[in-house]
Amino acid sequence: MHPSHHARTSPDRPAIIMAGSGETISFRQLDERSNQIAHALRAAGCQPGDTIAIFAENSPRYFEICWGAQRAGLYYVCISSRLTAPEVKYIIEDSGSKLLITGANKGAVAKEAAAAAGTKDLWSIDGEVEGFKPLEALAAPFPTTPIADEMAGTDMLYSSGTTGRPKGIRPPLERGLPIDADNILVQIARAMSGASPESVYLSPAPLYHAAPLRWCMTFTRIGSTVIVMEKFDPEEFLKAVEKYKVTHTQVVPTMFVKMLKLPEDVRMKYDVSSMTFAIHAAAPCPVPVKEQMIAWWGPVIDEYYAGSEGNGMTYVKSPDWLTHKGTVGRPIHGQVHICDEEGNELPIGEEGQVYFSGTVPPNYHNDPEKNKAALNPIHPDWSSLGDVGKLDADGFLYLTDRKSFMIISGGVNIYPQETENVLITHPKVADVAVIGVPDEDFGEAVKAVVQPMPGIAHSEELAAELMAFCQANLSKLKCPKSIDFDPELPRHATGKLYKRLIRDRYWGNKNSRIV
Repeated sequence: MHPSHHARTSPDRPAIIMAGSGETISFRQLDERSNQIAHALRAAGCQPGDTIAIFAENSPRYFEICWGAQRAGLYYVCISSRLTAPEVKYIIEDSGSKLLITGANKGAVAKEAAAAAGTKDLWSIDGEVEGFKPLEALAAPFPTTPIADEMAGTDMLYSSGTTGRPKGIRPPLERGLPIDADNILVQIARAMSGASPESVYLSPAPLYHAAPLRWCMTFTRIGSTVIVMEKFDPEEFLKAVEKYKVTHTQVVPTMFVKMLKLPEDVRMKYDVSSMTFAIHAAAPCPVPVKEQMIAWWGPVIDEYYAGSEGNGMTYVKSPDWLTHKGTVGRPIHGQVHICDEEGNELPIGEEGQVYFSGTVPPNYHNDPEKNKAALNPIHPDWSSLGDVGKLDADGFLYLTDRKSFMIISGGVNIYPQETENVLITHPKVADVAVIGVPDEDFGEAVKAVVQPMPGIAHSEELAAELMAFCQANLSKLKCPKSIDFDPELPRHATGKLYKRLIRDRYWGNKNSRIV
């Protein structure tokens, strides 16, 4: 299915409604505007297989661009609106994006990034940016009918690389694939959630993240109305559920926490009985939190484990979770194997690295070493996201560790190496480790543990100086929320940092030398 089908059968049905402003885009408008954008992209020289970048906050224009690129056979890179100009520049260059589209409220950062990257084709949405062509005016003269060489494009989203730099996940693009070709998420949404054109889907998260973008586009394919929050607020979320009679949503566990922390009289005054399906992933959900959410919303909360890489997926519905608490489900895309460090498959109940078979391995753009590292050394057709877990006798997967100590804060993946690479350049820093520490609201918070240079005393002033140094070079979400000091970080003679020993100090283990 595709929104173009619904534009013919139900042209006036709302495709997108912004929860805050109330701006509404019908399926007819979405179809016509995405056609015009596809024509504009061709006129700008974008051919099938080319790449464009989007650097914007939540807006109906976001979907018009994505669907325009999708029907033009392009890769569309959705860049976090929180990134700094150097970070945006890196992604533009690494992805090979020929064109940058920015929201007017991100114009200053976009201008700096584009100038540094040498990007010439620059478009803006939701307002004007100096040096950028307003997309709304640019696309207006083009036909509202499809381009002659329509074919399906896809997203190219960024994850971490081996050096800490983000790496693009670039799936194969099949030339000539019809724009309405089915995909795994459409199948899951129909089979697992009963999604239909009558469904109302609420999206509370930034669209540059993989899950919100893909689930929104999936429900639009099916013909559902998608309600988009400009930004998440727990009470506003509940208001939207009641106002629009929301049936489906996708969240991260920190959103559950924020809703549960609302005063009970606030929480309970909103009618959420329309909700038939709420799915979560991205970060571990504490068992007590999920128990409370199921008690509140009913057994309508599903969970899955997967990555942007698309190399496998597990899934669990509430009834099975309640009898297997803590599980992330059984495989529905690929088969799961638990293996030791040599790649041998382990017995049921033993912990090891999680691999998927029967799927396409990840394809990290410009990083053959990362592609190789994702493969099982004995079974090279098995691939892993690097997580550690175990299977029970019923085939349910339980995750017990995270890939390379990645930090997940509020459902956002934060890779410590990038922050470490910045801090180590400070003249007063001899060594540094960045880890995730427990945080009541976000699951984890970023903490830096710094070994000062000889002769440099640890102090609150030094911590403030290092925090400011990070904020000048990194987006806010990657900056430490706190800094501790250690006279000597635990390293092997080979130089390997024993980050687990540092992390354990904050997660209940002893022998801390933190000062």
